Amino acid sequence: MPIKIPLTLPASTILKSENVFVIDDERALHQDIRTLRVAILNLMPTKIATETQLLRLLGNTPLQVEVVLLRTASHEAKNTDADHLLTHYFTFDEIRGQYFDGLIITGAPVEHLEFQEVDYWNELTNILDWANKNVTSSLHICWGAQAALQHYFNIPKYKLPHKMFGIFEHHILSSSEPLLRGFDDVFHAPHSRHTEIRRADIEPVEQLRILAESDEAGIHMLATVDGRHLFVTGHPEYDPLTLKSEYERDYLLALPISIPKKYFREDDPTRLPLVRWRSHANLLFSNWLNYYVYQATAFEHG
Repeated sequence: MPIKIPLTLPASTILKSENVFVIDDERALHQDIRTLRVAILNLMPTKIATETQLLRLLGNTPLQVEVVLLRTASHEAKNTDADHLLTHYFTFDEIRGQYFDGLIITGAPVEHLEFQEVDYWNELTNILDWANKNVTSSLHICWGAQAALQHYFNIPKYKLPHKMFGIFEHHILSSSEPLLRGFDDVFHAPHSRHTEIRRADIEPVEQLRILAESDEAGIHMLATVDGRHLFVTGHPEYDPLTLKSEYERDYLLALPISIPKKYFREDDPTRLPLVRWRSHANLLFSNWLNYYVYQATAFEHG
């Protein structure tokens, strides 16, 4: 089934070239099906790249999804054309009276700051509080997951001695969990972060359950018992070359950066990466939309 986005969005051309089913408003009106409404709060500086990554995954499901892109009003994006933001993005104030079936909150390059030091922290916490009443299920990614865990459950983040950077093996902890349905016992996922959450802070919280973790990268997926909030500490949405771009960027800036682990073939940055996470990324988003959004949401809201 298709994903419903404005055809003027840059991602539309890319997704069509990949045979991802994209439709516009006019065609969607002629389909006798209730479209799932999913908001994406995009906190990444590379907004167009992140849009495309997430839309690619949302468009690879049997459900029709309408996506609404959100931006923070309290922070001015410096790496995205202003016309693109004004044309395709909404602020929280513009949608706060609406109901959404799903919400995705992305990561953000603000790990070096304490949560309260982030200039849009108050706005983000207002969105998180709003989501509890106006969203069926929310998917929080990387720093977005850490921020939500801090706000909802007062779980801290800890600075790592070295950046968690590369492709890591993970194992599932619950074969009956719908989010992990179809997952292999061991699967790969990208990580790119300077901070972590710890099992010792999560286990005492009765509302949370850990779903998947890595011996090297730590906790990867967890969820609230009611399925209203899912947290992913890695970046399953990343394209094949995203870690390569991040590595080359930091290397050219003479920042302390290591070659991403188990990413380049034979750990040679002049060679293309070995992609081992895309199938489980698609399965993760498909399971979330099906079991936590579509199966849990009402046909009509209100």
